[in-house]
Amino acid sequence: MSVNGERSDEPGRRVDGARDVVAVDGEAARAPKAVTIALHKPAGVLVTQADPHERATVVELLRGAPEGVLPVGRLDRPTEGLLLLTNDGDLAFRLAHPRFGVERRYLAWVRGDVTPDRLRALERGVVLSEGLTAPAVVRATKRRSNGALLHMTLREGRNREVRRMCEVVGLVVERLVRVAFGAIVLGDLKPGSWRRLTDAEVAGLRRAVGLPAEGPAPHAASARRGARP
Repeated sequence: MSVNGERSDEPGRRVDGARDVVAVDGEAARAPKAVTIALHKPAGVLVTQADPHERATVVELLRGAPEGVLPVGRLDRPTEGLLLLTNDGDLAFRLAHPRFGVERRYLAWVRGDVTPDRLRALERGVVLSEGLTAPAVVRATKRRSNGALLHMTLREGRNREVRRMCEVVGLVVERLVRVAFGAIVLGDLKPGSWRRLTDAEVAGLRRAVGLPAEGPAPHAASARRGARP
């Protein structure tokens, strides 16, 4: 293998897909293209590569998907809805980091007395074990005697945040669906199915977190002999 015309046998050498020229057996190796997909995660599926208890994981739903895509954040096992996966490291980091304030929208079917005071508390922020949550947008619809449907927009990605916030104010989440992540919406994507985001959708996500609309190939990839072109 050669990098920029010079022979290199260094295992795991990192290369820049935008600048470095890698050749294997004299033929130029094309850098993998950054790709982002949207998956509709069903309830009961774990967001992990493997599970020692042999429970269902998102990996089993990714047949035919581009190689190397990893989840942006997590959805807990009971939660359904939109999960983004990408091999663009810069994009994944910024989408997941609360500093960039990317909106996540949820539908939460809750049990309990959904009072104005409880809704205001959720909107202002509640104290969890790691601190005060950021302000949220919360609206209640489909009210019934023992609960309601909450439309919640958050700008953080804390572990089980919606469920824990509701618990603090005395509400129990019976069903939770993430319906949007930034400008990407779940839409009519069927449970267990995935789709590749369009170039325009990816460009919008990148701009939303302060990245150029068009990014380089995944720069964290290592140059390895025998790597796919």
